[in-house]
Amino acid sequence: MTTAAEQHPASPSVPAATPRAEQLARLLDPEQVVVFDGAMGTMLYNRGVFINQCYDELVLRSPDLVRAVHAEYVKAGAEVVETNTFGANRLKLAQYGLDTQVTQINRKAAELAREAAGEHRLVAGAVGPLGVRLEPYGPTSREEARGIFAEQMRALLEGGADCFVLETFGDLEELQQAIMAAREVQASVPIIAQATIGPDLRTAYGATPEDVARVLERWGVDIIGLNCSVGPQTILEAIERMAVVTDCKLSAQPNAGMPRDVGGRSMYMASPEYMATYARHLVQAGAKVVGGCCGTTPEHIKAMVEGIRPLAPRTRVSVGTTREMLATGQGAPGREPVPLAERSRLGAKLAAGAFVTSVEIVPPRGIDTAKLEQDAAMLAAAGVDAINVPDGPRAQSRMGAIATSLIIERHGIEAVTHYACRDRNLLGMLSDLLGAGALGLRNMLLITGDPPKMGPYPDATAVFDIDAIGLTNLVAKLNRGLDPGRNPIGEPTRFVIGVGVNPVAIDPDHELRRFHWKVEAGAEYAITQPVFDPAQLEAFVASIDDVRIPIIAGIWPLVSARNAEFLANEVPGVTVPQEVLDRMRRANEKSKEHAVAEGIAIAREALERVRGVVQGVQVSAPFGKAELALQVFG
Repeated sequence: MTTAAEQHPASPSVPAATPRAEQLARLLDPEQVVVFDGAMGTMLYNRGVFINQCYDELVLRSPDLVRAVHAEYVKAGAEVVETNTFGANRLKLAQYGLDTQVTQINRKAAELAREAAGEHRLVAGAVGPLGVRLEPYGPTSREEARGIFAEQMRALLEGGADCFVLETFGDLEELQQAIMAAREVQASVPIIAQATIGPDLRTAYGATPEDVARVLERWGVDIIGLNCSVGPQTILEAIERMAVVTDCKLSAQPNAGMPRDVGGRSMYMASPEYMATYARHLVQAGAKVVGGCCGTTPEHIKAMVEGIRPLAPRTRVSVGTTREMLATGQGAPGREPVPLAERSRLGAKLAAGAFVTSVEIVPPRGIDTAKLEQDAAMLAAAGVDAINVPDGPRAQSRMGAIATSLIIERHGIEAVTHYACRDRNLLGMLSDLLGAGALGLRNMLLITGDPPKMGPYPDATAVFDIDAIGLTNLVAKLNRGLDPGRNPIGEPTRFVIGVGVNPVAIDPDHELRRFHWKVEAGAEYAITQPVFDPAQLEAFVASIDDVRIPIIAGIWPLVSARNAEFLANEVPGVTVPQEVLDRMRRANEKSKEHAVAEGIAIAREALERVRGVVQGVQVSAPFGKAELALQVFG
C-alpha cells in the first residue's frame, strides 16, 4: 500500500550541505533564535487589495505583488518567509469558487516565497484552520479534515516549502488533524504548531497556554507557539506560562497590538519600537522563534531583528572549510597551523603543560597611556607571563584592545587580546584580525561581548554578526591560511586561540554545550569568569574531561564589601558565595585596609586550591591597581 507521500511526491529533500539545510538545523536547534516575517494580509490591504477578494488567489492573479511583499520581509531581516496560503484550503477557497485550484494556488505560493527567500532563508508553508467545526460539533469528520489539510500541504512541498507553520488554531482537535496530515504527507518535514488565544489567555475552546504546550508536546511537533488575536503583552504572559511546562522550542508571533477603528479602518497601533521591546522580552522568556502577525510590517520585523540581535548572535556561521566540503572536494583545504609552541611564549608554556600567570588590566579611558606602561613594566619585571586586555568590558568606552595590547608588548611582556563580536561586522573583524596578526599580536581571547544596554551608551547599536563560536571558527581558519570564503590568504596567522567559559553559569548545561562547540571550532585554551568558589571550578573541570584544553582560572581580589556585593549582584556570570561576602563584610567593619588584605587573602586561597586543577590563573587588577594583583601571587 502506497503512502500519501508516495502518491503525491513532495519536492526533493534538501542536500545536507546546503545553506537551507543549515538554516533548518538552526530552526530546530533549541538554543538558536530565528525570526519569521510579519503580516501578509496587512501588506496587501495597504496596497489597495479590498478585503472582499480572495487574498490567497493573488499568487496567481498578482504574483509580482505577493513576491514583492516577501522580498520586503527578506530585506528587513526575516529568516523564514511564510507562504501566502493561510486560507488556501479547499473549504475556504470554495467560498470564492476556487476549490478546484487548491494545488495550483499552494504550489505557486510556495514558488513565489522561494524566489524571494533564495537559498539562505527558509520557506514555511502556512496552513490555517478550515473555517468549519469538526465532529461531533460540526458536519466535517476528522478524516475529511485531515485529507483537506494533506491536499494543501502536498502542494506546498511541491512548490518548495521547507517546513509547515500551522497557525491561528483555536480548536486543538482540529490542529491535531493538521499535524497528522503533515506527518502523513512527509514525516520528516518540521512542524511549527501555533494556537491562538484571547485576552483571557484561553483559546476559543477554553484551553490554557499550559494546556496548549502539554498537548502539542505530546503530539510530537517540533516547535510550539502562539500567534494572532492579541498583542505582545498577552502573548508574553502566555509564553512565560508555557515555558514552565515544556522543554520544546517555543514560538511567538503576536499582532501589532489590538486593532482600533480609525476613520472606518482597522488600524494596529503598536509601533516597531514597541514590538522590538517585546521581542526582546519574548526571547528572554523562552520564545526562540519570533515574528509578527496581523498589523506587523517589514518595519516592525526590522526593528525586532535589531532588538533581539544582542540576545541572539549567530552561533554556527559557516566560516571556512567544513569536513563535508573537503569530502566533496569543495573549497581549499588550507595549510597545517603553525605548532602551538611556536606561536608565542604563552603558547609554548601551554603546549608544555606549564603553569601560566597573567594579570588583567582594563584599557585607559582616554589617550594617556603612562599608567598602563608603568604597570606593564612592573608586571614584566615581576615575571608575569602575560597581561590580559579586555575589549570594552560591560560595554564601557575605552581604548581598543588591539592598540592597548601593542603598547603593552613594547615593554617585553606578552598581551592576551580580548576580541569581542559586539562592535564589528564579519568584514570588520576579519580586517582587525589580519592587522593584529601582521603587527605581531599572537594571543587572543575570543568573546561574544556584553550588550550595549549594560553600558553608559544604551542606544549604541550592537552588531553581533557572529558570536564567540563563529569567531573561533573564523580565527582557526585564518591559522590555516583561509578567509571566511575559503580563499587562501597566503601566510597563515599564528594566533593562540582562547575562549571564555563560566563554571558557575545559571544554565550549566547550555554553558557546557557552548564550551564543547568552542573546542570543536578550534579553541586551544579557556579563561574562566572570576571564581570565588573553588569547589565549583573543580566540578566544572571534572565535567570537561572529554574535551580537555588548558583552563586558566579567573581570580579577582576583592577590595571591599561593596565591591563583593557589586560583583555578586550586578556583574553577569559572576557568583560570590555567602561565606566570601560575610568575610568581606567583617573585614570592612574593621577598616578599608583590612578589607583589601582580606580580599587578597581570599584570592590567594583560591589560587592555591585550584593550582593543581588548572593550567594557570588570570588575576584581575581591581580598579586598575596592578600592584594588588601582584600580591595575590605572593
